[in-house]
Amino acid sequence: MSEPATILIAGPTASGKSALALALAERHGGTVINADSMQVYRDLRIITARPAVAEEMGVPHRLYGHVDAAVNYSVGRWCTEADAALAEARRENRTTVIVGGTGLYFSVLTRGLAAVPPIPAQIRDDVRGRLAKEGVAALHAELTRHDPAAAARLRPGDRARVTRALEVVLATGRSLLQWHEDNMPARLDAARAAKIFLMPDRDALLSRIDARFDAMMTAGALDEVRALAARQLDPSLPAMKAHGVPWLVRHLDGAIRLAEAVEGAKRDTRQYTKRQATWFRNQLPDFAWVEPQHAPAAIEAQLRALAQ
Repeated sequence: MSEPATILIAGPTASGKSALALALAERHGGTVINADSMQVYRDLRIITARPAVAEEMGVPHRLYGHVDAAVNYSVGRWCTEADAALAEARRENRTTVIVGGTGLYFSVLTRGLAAVPPIPAQIRDDVRGRLAKEGVAALHAELTRHDPAAAARLRPGDRARVTRALEVVLATGRSLLQWHEDNMPARLDAARAAKIFLMPDRDALLSRIDARFDAMMTAGALDEVRALAARQLDPSLPAMKAHGVPWLVRHLDGAIRLAEAVEGAKRDTRQYTKRQATWFRNQLPDFAWVEPQHAPAAIEAQLRALAQ
């Protein structure tokens, strides 16, 4: 018996990845595995556009909503859990559809953790902006909270090394020391998987982002964020930085009007999609870029080629 197929679907936020993954899983008898770093959090179903409960019940969905927001979930943990989900699907002879917008997850899955992965521009710019504004002592204090082992090995005034260590732990959830000590092999041969980057027309994507956030608000996103804010978690945790969460928290704190919060969340998401596209183009060039209306046919063509 041949090994069941593997399909990788990446793309920017609001590009239609989840709907495509569900359709393919239904067609091929598959399991959907989440590769979105925010959809792992159980506190954030609405604001992260996780698949609906009915969709998750229709076909097996793995690694969705299984992590508490108080946890700083790491790429290493995701890779280990994704490997287990892949093994489960293979035992059951099910096609696996891995879908999400977190490029680092796809990179680690197909290339391993032999070296520290690229730091997202947003995190790098944020940390270096704070270095200029607050000074290295403030960054070392934050590093001590997130990665005490690395902080203890660095001089508090070592601007370059403190900045680097903080960027790494914020981006990956793993200590720079672990990156230096550990190697994690690739869990999937990308050459044996169908893989696309779903990319709508830019204007259409921007319209979808705005419409989707409006739909989230109608569905109860503000109440969801209110419940999260009530937990008074560390604002540096990944779940507290999910798109829309910081803006809505500011509104709930009385700092800004709701309309301003909504527009800020939409603007951040639009900017993020540009960074997603740039990252994938540079880091994972073997993904075929496909418009949504052509994606099913493109995937089927790749699967036929792989089966030959």
